[in-house]
Amino acid sequence: MDAVALARWQFGLTATFHFFLVPLTLGLSILVALMETLYVRRGDEVYLRMAKFWGKLFVINFAVGVVTGIVLEFQFGMNWAEYARFMGDIFGAPLAIEALVAFFLESTFLGVWIFGWNRVSKGMHATAIWLVALGSNLSALWILIANSFMQEPVGYVLRNGRAEMVDFWALLTNPHVWTQFPHVLAAAMCTAAFFVLGISAYHILRQGEDVEVFKRSFRWASVYAVIATLLVIIIGHSQAQHMVQTQPMKMAASDGLWESENPASFSLITIGNQSQLRDVFSIRIPYLLSILAYNRPTGEVEGIRNIQAQYEQIYGPGNYVPPLAVTYWSFRFMVGAGVLMLLLGGWALVKVLRNSFAQPGRLLKFLPWAIPLPYLANTTGWMFTEIGRQPWIVFGLQRTEQGASMSVASGEVLTSLILFTLIYLSLFGADAFLLFKFARAGATPDLRPMAMGDA
Repeated sequence: MDAVALARWQFGLTATFHFFLVPLTLGLSILVALMETLYVRRGDEVYLRMAKFWGKLFVINFAVGVVTGIVLEFQFGMNWAEYARFMGDIFGAPLAIEALVAFFLESTFLGVWIFGWNRVSKGMHATAIWLVALGSNLSALWILIANSFMQEPVGYVLRNGRAEMVDFWALLTNPHVWTQFPHVLAAAMCTAAFFVLGISAYHILRQGEDVEVFKRSFRWASVYAVIATLLVIIIGHSQAQHMVQTQPMKMAASDGLWESENPASFSLITIGNQSQLRDVFSIRIPYLLSILAYNRPTGEVEGIRNIQAQYEQIYGPGNYVPPLAVTYWSFRFMVGAGVLMLLLGGWALVKVLRNSFAQPGRLLKFLPWAIPLPYLANTTGWMFTEIGRQPWIVFGLQRTEQGASMSVASGEVLTSLILFTLIYLSLFGADAFLLFKFARAGATPDLRPMAMGDA
């Protein structure tokens, strides 16, 4: 493979490894903050044990996530130097704010939270974890502001071969941000919910001395799971409708829609031939794609052939069709995992409402195996988002091959790709080992009183 293909593989692999860790950090920080707040408000030591147990797992995941994220930024100036030159004026601002404000906020107060037990008041300690949660999610927001420009460029002018920012407010209010960020936040809440549900189910089955901690954690996580999964589906629906207007090729590719249709049918399953842009086998549901796109049974959804012809007129000759198999199936894996999470979360909540969740049964046995579901949804969702945008690295402005560095040889990229893959596998293995070790150990009854009372 040439240097561009290898650089794409390298960024894709490192970003995937990093994003495996990020959603749990975002979602679990909120849940731990809620648990500690309940302890401060009610003085119930079960909530204190919950906050300490899940907080320990949060810190492990956070630490490894920080390490895996560092490499991503260096790739912009090395493998993707032309992209950095073209986009630096726009991309640099939100990333700088993310580092100087959001990351410093979360890392500083995480230190207060880790080392402040029994040294600061209960109220101050709970405030610290809320600031960690705020900083973590603000960090995600600023990164998504940068990414959203790549999906839907706004507030810029092209000058001297570069995109230069002329309207920072337009960057902040980019319509794409306000469908993408809530979707990512809700997906992070799903990840934390199923993480807590799965581990709690394991401990409830064991019936150890800390079982009350995990029963209460299960109750909270079941509510968290249902709310988060419903939000993912509702926001994802609005996100898809926005995509029909701004990236119609991605929508057409996600459904294997070759020709424009009105009303448009939805692909239940399609086996296609990308080189000839035709179906080999397809089962479609009439009207459903128009309903998803416009909330009504009529409305045109443009097909791949039509959009390809339009883009050739606008952008010049070239292939503007993304890799169809990856785009089509990643979308379905994401949606399928989301539906399964909604069913499982609803099942768990019904059991909680009936006060029968702690009885040994299929739900408790299955939930530990459901922990990977949100990881599958998150990963395939980002694959769909980024691969479905191809051949653009910045939609409509810069193609992916144009963003690659001209001075990095394929051998150099291959060497770093192999080394990074080995390092990331080691880090991922360490994270999984530590999470498994401390999750299995259970909630130790460390109930030393706070040093400064309840103030």
